[in-house]
Amino acid sequence: MVNINRIILIVLDSVGAGELPDAAKYGDVGTNTLKHIFEQKDENFVLENMGKLGLYNIVPSPYGYNPENIVGCYGKMATLSPAKDTTAGHWELSGIVLDKPFPTYPNGFPKDLIEEFEKQIGTKILGNCVASGTEIIKRLGQEHYKTGYPIVYTSADSVFQIAAAEDGEKFGGLTRLYEICEIARNLLQGEHAVGRVIARPFIRMEDGTLKRTTNRKDYSLTPPQTTVLDKIKNVGGNVVAIGKIKDIFNNKGIVTSYHTVGNPHGIQLTIDSVKDIENTDNKKFNKQLIFTNLVDFDMLWGHRRNVIAYAQALDFFDGKLPEIIRSMKETDLLIITADHGCDPTCTKHTDHTREYVPLMVYGKKIKQNINLGTRKSLSDVAQTIADIFELEPMKNGTSFKNEII
Repeated sequence: MVNINRIILIVLDSVGAGELPDAAKYGDVGTNTLKHIFEQKDENFVLENMGKLGLYNIVPSPYGYNPENIVGCYGKMATLSPAKDTTAGHWELSGIVLDKPFPTYPNGFPKDLIEEFEKQIGTKILGNCVASGTEIIKRLGQEHYKTGYPIVYTSADSVFQIAAAEDGEKFGGLTRLYEICEIARNLLQGEHAVGRVIARPFIRMEDGTLKRTTNRKDYSLTPPQTTVLDKIKNVGGNVVAIGKIKDIFNNKGIVTSYHTVGNPHGIQLTIDSVKDIENTDNKKFNKQLIFTNLVDFDMLWGHRRNVIAYAQALDFFDGKLPEIIRSMKETDLLIITADHGCDPTCTKHTDHTREYVPLMVYGKKIKQNINLGTRKSLSDVAQTIADIFELEPMKNGTSFKNEII
């Protein structure tokens, strides 16, 4: 029996693998993030290293590429939660399946809610509409600089987003933005308990254009149930959160966390954590989870419908994958997946897309070239982690431990 005592779980944020059966409910019929990126590129675009883990067995290459030697186990997973957002996806990966979606606001937030928010922050707001984050600062950014009023907007997701200038004297800068986001988070409870309040800071460049910065911060609800992160932490294990994982779980079940400023930084922090560079005392833990979110796929390329940059980001990750694998010990397990889709070729909207997500699993001592099939829930990941670590079973999910070990 292989003794796995550390699991590296990497979420390629929004890298979907084809429409779910209920995609029509979400306006997402025909979406397939990976397939459409492959089709927009030519036969020279090959994700060789993920291919060796089984990627092209999940989403076939339109040009017939298929590696000879598959060293990973592979499949795809459905989302059971009635949502297609980041919080729902990550919570399901950790073992929580929502029974109802978070509230959304396709016509903006109710007047009484906005008035109460304005009362609590002591100023008016701008916006209160559904909008793209880059477009709304183009439209309202200059007025924000003049008035100091924060810009409030939402999307098809359950989010209350607040954009404000880090360099805006009338507003108060980054500290003020985080402060009013906390006010919003405390206000948005009960029937208005949105999945996330998001701070969206920006600055004015020398040419007068406005640019979002990397100081985004998410204020999520606290997970209402026990996650596999909690179970690991509660038995004295180590949970290392890289990227926005800490925000998504409101720090619940997390031991160590690292903020990232983009995919390359998140990948390097993951490599360093696998090598124990940052945490030399990690060796004292007999159960460890390194949980990484690479948000740029979604935030920078999916929502902005930038196929070429999305493909380049996938290629960059693929090029770093061998270093991750070389750094792994024989008692490590690597799981690569996603939380939802965000098809950059979709023209119906600029929101997430309701898709299956890929599942690629690798370990130096586990089975190779095993088809894990179509899994019913993202929570299969949490159940498998609990099973491998010999923890109490999760409420949701089916373990695939016995299929890979």
